[in-house]
Amino acid sequence: MLRNLYNRVLALAASPRAPLWLAVVAFAESSFFPIPPDALLIPMALAQPRRAWHFALICTVASIFGGMLGYLIGASLYDTVAAPILRLYHYEDAYNRFKDTFTTYGLEIILLKGLTPIPYKIVTIAAGAAKFDFTTFVFASIVTRGMRFFMVATLLHFFGDKVRHFIETRLTLVTTALAVGIIGGFLVLKVL
Repeated sequence: MLRNLYNRVLALAASPRAPLWLAVVAFAESSFFPIPPDALLIPMALAQPRRAWHFALICTVASIFGGMLGYLIGASLYDTVAAPILRLYHYEDAYNRFKDTFTTYGLEIILLKGLTPIPYKIVTIAAGAAKFDFTTFVFASIVTRGMRFFMVATLLHFFGDKVRHFIETRLTLVTTALAVGIIGGFLVLKVL
């Protein structure tokens, strides 16, 4: 069953519409969707290693625009949803501490978390809610998302056949490690 799913994803990754779906997933993941674009980027780069950087560019641009939407969601929902709840529970001081922390360390938070498998939407929405400087947010997103996707693409461009062979011979191990990584990312997020 796992082998069939793997083969289907590779076939989808090689289809003519794959870049469009990659852009849609990257955009949505940065603002509201739970599945990271790596789920398509990696098989697409494995299927067509020479186009890996092209796919990374699609991912980066779509992720940045999705991040802008996430920022807008955080900024607009704060006033209409979060602020009344904070007032109801008398958490205004806690929010102000969060906002001060994000104002002080926001750039570092964006750069660090943008490189990890931790869902980027959490960073984008938090940046909007904290009213973090939008221009700095966009530039940090360009740097961190570009680094993340181009690093994956570069590795797959140069080592794609070896990676593909490794995945195909150890599919269960790879999927288990990926699941552990995703769950670990959420646990790290809870701690931070």
